[in-house]
Amino acid sequence: MADSVASYPYETRLNILHQPLEVIDEKAIADACEYKWFNQSLCQVNGSVVRIAVIEGEYHWHQHTDDDEFFYVIEGKLLIDLEGRTVELAPRQGFVVPKTVMHRTRAPRRTVILMVENAGIIPTGN
Repeated sequence: MADSVASYPYETRLNILHQPLEVIDEKAIADACEYKWFNQSLCQVNGSVVRIAVIEGEYHWHQHTDDDEFFYVIEGKLLIDLEGRTVELAPRQGFVVPKTVMHRTRAPRRTVILMVENAGIIPTGN
């Protein structure tokens, strides 16, 4: 069972940064980021949110009991560890981790990704 978001050394912001009909400048958000592991909800689309993450290092192993997660790399390299294999994503590549699948994301260098997931998802897993 995962602890609360606050118990992990990640800057996770669940507030919705942009409303419909607003331009979203992901590059400006990423360029302004000073954290090693940053996650910000950009907008809501129906019942899902689009989040930007600027990451370097590794996240903890976790799963989402009820929610799939989509990862899309903008810059850098994202490694998604699954039980028994690791998926490597380069810029302009995406991957879906289905609900209940244990996983951990890692970035050997600064990496910018977009994620699409259910608005109610607990980022640290459950």
